[in-house]
Amino acid sequence: MPIDLRSDTVTKPTPSMLEAMFSAAVGDDVFGDDPTVNALQEKAARLFGMEAALFCPSGTMTNQLAIRVHTQPGSEVICDALSHIYLYEGGGIALNALSSVKLLTGDRGRINAAQIKDAINNPDDVHAPVSRLVSLENTMNKGGGCYYDLSAIGAIKEVCTQHSLALHLDGARLFNALVETNESPFDYGQAFDSISICLSKGLGCPVGSLLIGKTDFIKKARRFRKAMGGGWRQAGYLAAAGIYALDHHIQRLRDDHTRAKAIGHMLQPLPEVEEIYPIDTNIVIFRLPDSILATDYVAKLAQKGIAAVTFGKHLVRFVTHLDFTDMQLEELEKSLKKVI
Repeated sequence: MPIDLRSDTVTKPTPSMLEAMFSAAVGDDVFGDDPTVNALQEKAARLFGMEAALFCPSGTMTNQLAIRVHTQPGSEVICDALSHIYLYEGGGIALNALSSVKLLTGDRGRINAAQIKDAINNPDDVHAPVSRLVSLENTMNKGGGCYYDLSAIGAIKEVCTQHSLALHLDGARLFNALVETNESPFDYGQAFDSISICLSKGLGCPVGSLLIGKTDFIKKARRFRKAMGGGWRQAGYLAAAGIYALDHHIQRLRDDHTRAKAIGHMLQPLPEVEEIYPIDTNIVIFRLPDSILATDYVAKLAQKGIAAVTFGKHLVRFVTHLDFTDMQLEELEKSLKKVI
């Protein structure tokens, strides 16, 4: 069986998760009467100490809904240049929110309060868009799964409050950060105006993300979700997977992190590996020499039964996940030695 390390989105529901899905009580979520969707939304809001939540098909949608609600046409979003909302969401900031972006260069994708303060436009300058939103990503995908310190987020929140900017978190892999730091989802709920979390990555659900925020914010987001085609009907079958994941799959993320670090040790002696990014959670990024293109190397990996993705001209990414086992880890070590 191929070893699939392309992403933590490739997981299949566990038998227990499937059982929860098949036994879910459902209704019509557009009418607001799917009891399992409602239960998931209430559970997520309570977990983060926030007022309300909205279940959506994807993390791109939850991020884009947040940006659309927080901004006005012609305003500006401040984020790191490596941010998912900028690189991987189809130009949605311009398309959906009619807003521009100010890109900062942080530490492996993590920006700080001083950078943000310097980036805020003078609201009285008619030549510049009005700065309205700061977006952080935790963990940072392009930064190799690195995460923020909560004190750094607190300093950023203070700058946002002083300048009347909203603060959004793309928390697609937030739980990966939380199991490493032992910080609380509740603490994050106090720091951010909105939070997006993915259920379909490390938590192992087949589909779904949640947008969390204040009641009025979620009410507006629900309207825009409908306009984007995101209203769904008996979504409780999918929401049941989310409830199961929040109950059973958070602490097991540590296993993914352990296996990712083991892969890092495997890569170190390989002659074709020039650099390995620090491995903080479940993402492994490594650099090849200029003589080897990432596309060629990934093709060679595929010949050995290993699926990976390129992450730049000479960068390759592995992501560990629920369906990547210790047995596959052993097979990976054997195969990596034979790639070059």
